[in-house]
Amino acid sequence: MDDKMKELIAIGASIGAHCQPCLTYHVSKAKELGIEEGEIREAIAVGQMVEKGSMSAMKQFAAGVFNAPVAVTPACCVGEKSKGKGCCA
Repeated sequence: MDDKMKELIAIGASIGAHCQPCLTYHVSKAKELGIEEGEIREAIAVGQMVEKGSMSAMKQFAAGVFNAPVAVTPACCVGEKSKGKGCCA
């Protein structure tokens, strides 16, 4: 993977992580690498789509949290598997 691709991914990840200093840094780095504004904007848009999807999934999960049985298994995302899926799948 080249540096250009890494910076575009980092831009999208910065959006998803809500990390303003990260976004500022990676956009600056992308510009230094000669990445065009349109590509940077596209990476931002992809990050926003991922963010929107995760927010929607969390809203649905939170709405049902009081109807869900109390978990007696370890905390989510510690590598436990359930019915062939990870606990965060």
